[in-house]
Amino acid sequence: MFLPTTIKEVRERGWDALDVILFTGDAYIDHPAFGAAVIGRLLEAEGYRVAIVPQPNWRDDLRDFTKLGAPRLFFGVTAGAMDSLVNHYTANLRLRHDDAYTPGGKAGFRPDRAVEIYTQILKRLFPHVPVVIGGIEASLRRLTHYDYWSDALRPSVLLTSGADLLTYGMGERVIPEVARALRNGYNAKLLRKLRQVAFLADEGYVERLDPTRTIRLASYETCVGDPRAFGENFTVIETQSNLLEPEATLVEAAGGRYVVVTPPHATLTTEELDRSFDLPYERAPHPRYQEKGAIPAWEMIKHSVNIHRGCFGGCAFCTISAHQGKFITSRSERSVIEEVRKVAAMPDFKGYLSDIGAPSANMYRMGGRDRELCRRCRRPSCLHPAKCPNLDNDHRPLLALYEKVRAVKGVKKAFIGSGIRYDLFDGTPYLETVLKHHTSGRLKVAPEHTEEGVLRLMRKPPFALFEQLNADFHAICRREGLPYQLIPYFISSHPGCTERDMRALSEKVLGKLHFTLEQVQDLTPTPMTLSSVLFHTGENPYTHERVYVARSQEEKRRQKSYFFAPNGAARQQTPPQRGAQRPGGAVRRERPRRADSPRAGSTRKPSPKKG
Repeated sequence: MFLPTTIKEVRERGWDALDVILFTGDAYIDHPAFGAAVIGRLLEAEGYRVAIVPQPNWRDDLRDFTKLGAPRLFFGVTAGAMDSLVNHYTANLRLRHDDAYTPGGKAGFRPDRAVEIYTQILKRLFPHVPVVIGGIEASLRRLTHYDYWSDALRPSVLLTSGADLLTYGMGERVIPEVARALRNGYNAKLLRKLRQVAFLADEGYVERLDPTRTIRLASYETCVGDPRAFGENFTVIETQSNLLEPEATLVEAAGGRYVVVTPPHATLTTEELDRSFDLPYERAPHPRYQEKGAIPAWEMIKHSVNIHRGCFGGCAFCTISAHQGKFITSRSERSVIEEVRKVAAMPDFKGYLSDIGAPSANMYRMGGRDRELCRRCRRPSCLHPAKCPNLDNDHRPLLALYEKVRAVKGVKKAFIGSGIRYDLFDGTPYLETVLKHHTSGRLKVAPEHTEEGVLRLMRKPPFALFEQLNADFHAICRREGLPYQLIPYFISSHPGCTERDMRALSEKVLGKLHFTLEQVQDLTPTPMTLSSVLFHTGENPYTHERVYVARSQEEKRRQKSYFFAPNGAARQQTPPQRGAQRPGGAVRRERPRRADSPRAGSTRKPSPKKG
C-alpha cells in the first residue's frame, strides 16, 4: 500500500488525522532511491501516520497545501532528489525543457528554490505548525553559500525560507528523532539537543554554548565583504563534515541572528542501512500517474540496486561526501540479494540489472584498517593527493557480491552503471570481471582532465592512471575477444582550467589517444563544494593560491570549442579507436547520469539517491 497522497486515501486507511505531511518537488515514487518515500516509510515504521504531497501547485489557490489539513507533529519539506536550480537550468543558465522526476518528463511542476517557496507558503497558511526542511537542496544551503544562479553569496536557507528546523545529510537517524522530540508539541529545547540539525538562535543561546565544542564562523555579512573569509569558512565546514567522530557545533551570524549547526551523527551501521532499504516499498510510482507518461528517473533506476552509502573520493566539484559522508556504510549481502530478487520478480524485468552500484561503484566494504588513525584524520579525500596507506581497498568482498548477484534466478546480466574509481584498483581481477560479466559494450570513465594543475584542483588522480586503464582495457578486450569501447568524459571551465589546458587536453585525447568524445561537461558550481568556492573567490581557500576562473559564457564556449565547434567540425578528424572515455577517475558503463547525483561538475541531470 502506498503512503496516502489525498484525503480520500487517508480516510481509506481509517485515519482521522495525520502526524506528518511531507511536501516534495518530485513525483511520488515508493522506492528507496527517492528521499520522500524513504522518510515516509521510516516514520511509518515508527508508528506515525504519514502522507505525501508530491509536486504541489504553488501558483493557484494553494489547495494542494491545505487539502490534508494540519499535521499533529510537523510538515516536512524537500525540493526532491535534486537541487531545484540544478534541475531547472544548464551550466549556461539556460532553462531546461524537461524534468526527469515528473511524469512524461515535463518541466514546470516545481518552482525555483522549491524549499523556500513551499516553506513560505506553509508558514503563511499554518503559522503555528513546525516546518522541518531537508533533502539535498536544504542540506547544502544550511550555511552561507555561493549561489551560481544569482552569482552571489546567499545566507542559510533557514533565513530565506522561514523554516523552524533544518536536517542535513541522510535522514535515517535524525528524522525519527525529530518526530519523537515533537511528539508532545513544539519543544525547542529538545530539538536543539539533537545531532545533525540546524536552527536559528539568539545571542543569549549562543553565549551559553560550550566554547570548547563550538566553532564561530565568519558571519554572512563578513563573507559578503571578504571572499577570503568565505573560503576560510568552507575549510572549517568541510573538515568538520569529514571527521569520523565530529563533536563541534558550528555557529554563523546572519541578519542579526545566529545559524547553529549541531554535529552530524556517526556513520550508519550495516544493520541500520539494511533496515532503511528493507522497508515495505511498493517499488513503483504512485497509481495517480497512470496514463500521464513515464517518469524518466524511475525508468532509469527501477532495475538497479544500491549497495553502499558515502564516498571518500573527495572530488572538488562533488557534494556526495558533504551530504552522505566520507565514510562508507555497506549493505549486507543478504539485503542486496533480497532486493535483486525483488527486481527480478518485477513484471517488466527482462533479465538485465541496469546497475549494481553506489555513489562510487567499487568502494563496497572499504575503509581504514586502523580506525584510530581514521579518528585523527582530517583529510577530505582518502585518494588525493595520494591513496591513504591506511585505506583497505580490497575488492574481493565486492567481487564475491557480484558473483552472488549473477547467480540469482532470472538475472541474465548485471551491469555496473555507477562510476568505478580506477585509482582504487588493487591487483584483483576487478576490471577483467567487470568487462567479462558486467558491461554492455561501452564502459564510461571519468578522468575529468589531463593537465596536472587542473586535476590537482579537482582532487582527481593523475592522467597517467587513465592511460594505464586504457592500455589494460584494450589488452583484456583483445584477450577475451570483446568488441567494447572505453568512453571518456571531461569537464571544461573548472577553476584553474585555461584555454591552454583545454588545448593540451584535446591534443592528448583526440590526437595521441585517438578518442572521439561524445560529451564535455561545463562545470556547474553547486553549493558547498570546493569548486564553487574556487569559482566565487578566485583562490584556493586552503593555500590562498590565486586561480584563473572562466566566468563569462564566451570564455566557457571557447574552452568547449576545442572539442565541439559551432559548425560541428570541431577537431573530430581523428578516427575513433576501439574505445572512448569520460572524466574524473571514475569508470561508467554507458547510461544516462542517475537522476540526482550530487556531482557538481555535470550539466546532465544526475540520479536519484536518498536524501
